Amino acid sequence: MALNDITRSAVLLAVEEYDHRGRDAFLEKYGFGPARTYVLVIDGKEYDSKAIVGAAHGHLPGLDPLESGEFSGGRNHAAKLLGDLGFEVITRDAT
Repeated sequence: MALNDITRSAVLLAVEEYDHRGRDAFLEKYGFGPARTYVLVIDGKEYDSKAIVGAAHGHLPGLDPLESGEFSGGRNHAAKLLGDLGFEVITRDAT
């Protein structure tokens, strides 16, 4: 498992699936909770960043989605990866 393997196109496929399934069904399918701090923003729409990254890994050839416990969603992990791929990631107050 390597977060660095995840590509921009795999993230976009995960976002497409998220939009198709809806948030609740997407999070349930992949076993993630709602984002607490870092949120991916595409075209003004917010996505649960860690769940998107986990699902994106499964959109890579021959790889499975990552489970929540396999990686961190923090600023040095999933959020950083998304930013490095050119996506907008915002920080919101954890409530």
